[in-house]
Amino acid sequence: MSHDHEYVSNTKRIWFVFALLSAVTTVEVILGIIKPGFLEFNHFVGLNLLNWIFYILTIFKAYYIVWAFMHMEGEKSSLRWSVVSPVIFLVLYLLFILLTEGHYIYGVFKDSTIKWNF
Repeated sequence: MSHDHEYVSNTKRIWFVFALLSAVTTVEVILGIIKPGFLEFNHFVGLNLLNWIFYILTIFKAYYIVWAFMHMEGEKSSLRWSVVSPVIFLVLYLLFILLTEGHYIYGVFKDSTIKWNF
């Protein structure tokens, strides 16, 4: 019985991923607590810049978790794209729906006699 594969420790990689994801989360928490005015009161495509930063950092973290812990970096490009493409499409679609419907609902409650009851 031959063992062609040598055991490789991934301890350094795990600590690197932990440190990177912790740093990104720390940035998100600090921005959520401080809420800088230049990010909160400037808007781009219906959302303030602070929310865009949160979305981008969250998507980065999700992608990196899949990349590192689901071992996608070692897979063929076609498999990576078959996993990532639908997710990208669904996230963009979800953002579109949230922005469109959220703005519509805000307009209905703002301009009508219906009161905010929630």
